[in-house]
Order: sequence, then structure tokens, then C-alpha cells
Amino acid sequence: MNLSLTNVSFTYPSSVVALRGVSLAITAGESVALVGQNGAGKTTLARHLNGLLKPTTGQVSVGDWDTRQRTVAQLARRVGYVFQNPDEQLFAQTVQDEVAFGPRNLGRLEEEVKAQVNRALEQVGLAAEARHHPYDLQPSQRKLVALAAVLAMQTPVVILDEPTTGQDAPGVARLGELVETLKGEGRTVLAISHDLDFCAEHFARVVVMSQGQVLADGPAGQVLAQENLLAETDVEPPQLIRLAAALKLPDSPLTVEAFLATLALQRGQEAYTEP
Repeated sequence: MNLSLTNVSFTYPSSVVALRGVSLAITAGESVALVGQNGAGKTTLARHLNGLLKPTTGQVSVGDWDTRQRTVAQLARRVGYVFQNPDEQLFAQTVQDEVAFGPRNLGRLEEEVKAQVNRALEQVGLAAEARHHPYDLQPSQRKLVALAAVLAMQTPVVILDEPTTGQDAPGVARLGELVETLKGEGRTVLAISHDLDFCAEHFARVVVMSQGQVLADGPAGQVLAQENLLAETDVEPPQLIRLAAALKLPDSPLTVEAFLATLALQRGQEAYTEP
């Protein structure tokens, strides 16, 4: 399911202009990270994709739907959105009821709902907390409940707003595995994040935003290596790219494996050229 924004501008009722003529096309199955400083327009852009916001000018399409002609409930069948603050979307009395709400609301059979709930809770590591009240859990766990609620709906598009915030290392690793699973299923995954190390490892494409506009858009390795560009948005390149630059490696590795391979290749070449 392709996503597109065509010359989209958006002004809040307070007269704050959050998007300025943004055009962006995302092909079905792509993994895309939106990065930039606070106030760059990332979340505003993402909320246009599930209909929470409608463009002041321009057009937003989700598949063959114009979002201005669809309700948020209709768009929820296509776009799952995990909020940065889970408390904005959790309301049920138990974790399992929270996760079941979406698929049940879509009219799925009860057996199917149960299977989707169990699978989603297993994926986020919260199967043992199924009967707990969401607000009896830690904030990081509540975020995973919100994610499970979206996973259970099996939408073709999944949007993650600051997914790693508040997560410890095992939690970040689990989120990475989930992103890889979604990609493997052919779903479109869009993340808004300040965690550029996470973005580098799991997202093939990076869009840099500043002041409601797109500054750069391209393969992660190319975009995240542009230190001067990222500095304009108060963002530092991922640690591996900074380390590679300090060591004068020829590439901009995005994973530890790629970094080690590049380092080994350079050392091998240096050894070969020694007299």
C-alpha cells in the first residue's frame, strides 16, 4: 500500500505553520525513518497518514484513499499508529482487552481475535501480563502494550513514534526484532525517532526534516553520513558512522557487522601495501 504526500502544508489553529509544501512518496513495504529536531514537523506529517490531521493544502493518499474523504476509523484499517506517549491511547481495564479492541472493532471472529492478541503479546514479551491493568505496568511496558494493540490489527502500514524512548537495551533489541519481522511480512514501517543508531540499523531510508520541510531523503547510509546536514537539525550521525569517519574508513557502516567487515578490509589492504 503506497503512501504519498503531494505539496502538503498544514497550519495549526494557533497559526503555527508545521508543514510547508512537503511532497513524499513511500512505496509499499519500505522502511523509512523520519529524523530531525523537535518541532521539525515529523509527528505532524505522520498524523496526516492516519487521518488525525487533514492537510491545509495539498493531498495525502493512503493507497487509493484520499485521507480528506476518509474517517480516522476507516484509515485505522490501513495505518496503525503507536503514539510516543502510550497514555494517549490506552483505555481498557486489562492488557488483553486493550490489544483485542482493534481487531474486534474490525469485525474479526473471536477465535481470530484471541489468536492475534496472543501472538502480539508474545511478540512484545507481555504474555504474562495479559490480565493486568495497563496502568499497573511500567511506562516502558505500557508503550509495548500500545505496540501490541497495533500489531494485533495487522495493518499494512505501521507508524512508530519514538519507539525506543524509555526502553532498556533488551527492550530496544526486541523492538528491532519486531521491525525486522514487520519488514519481512512486507508491511510498510515508518518511524519517528531521535535514536539514529536504531534508525541506521533497521531502516533502509531516512528522511531528514527541519522547520516543516524535507531537507534530505535517501538511503540511510548516504543521508546519515552527511554530518553538516544533520548538524542543521541538531542531530548527530550514528555512533558507528562517527567512529568510521574518525578511523578514516572508506564506507559509512550502519551495523556492527558492516563496520567490522570494513575495518578488516582496510587493515588487510594496509598490510598488503606495506613494503
